[in-house]
Amino acid sequence: MTPAGCKTVQDHVALAEIELCGELIIAASAAAEDRLSQDRIDEVLMGVGL
Repeated sequence: MTPAGCKTVQDHVALAEIELCGELIIAASAAAEDRLSQDRIDEVLMGVGL
């Protein structure tokens, strides 16, 4: 619990990593194959705007 009057600090790197993981999960759930190929992983990550 955060004490009253304290502001929380956002870790922008952690938030970006969470977003990337989410995009990979979405791509994996939509894929017909069991695993994403390295090329597909690169395509998903580049589409996020790295």
